[in-house]
Amino acid sequence: MSDRVGDVMRLCCELSANQQMKTAVKHSGKGAAAAGGLAFAGGLIGGPLGIAVGGAVGGLLGCWMTSGQFKPLPQVIMEMTPDQQQKLYVDVVAILGSIQWTDVAQLTALVMGNATLKHQVMAALMGYVHRELQAEVQYVD
Repeated sequence: MSDRVGDVMRLCCELSANQQMKTAVKHSGKGAAAAGGLAFAGGLIGGPLGIAVGGAVGGLLGCWMTSGQFKPLPQVIMEMTPDQQQKLYVDVVAILGSIQWTDVAQLTALVMGNATLKHQVMAALMGYVHRELQAEVQYVD
């Protein structure tokens, strides 16, 4: 990974860490399907009480199925392949335009100090995560 790509990846990590962002992999729908499916099956077998029991068991199963699929966005960025990082780099550099920087600290200060630029970089990052990684971005409360 070139220094400039690494700088942009660290910038994206810093921005997403400041916003306390995490990703939810779309496969987490499997957990919801398990909860709903078991509630339905429980309702067929045991009526209203079966719905409650099936929903509870399905909810626990869904939780188990999706555990570990929710990660902080900075971790996801650093785990991306070099090709994925290159694509994100191209998206972000298109926004940065002709901005020149010497190191990641200077780049971060330039972006964090400009609300419009910060918003545009965040939008590009979120768009990339949705489009390329098929993941949802959530903010930690």
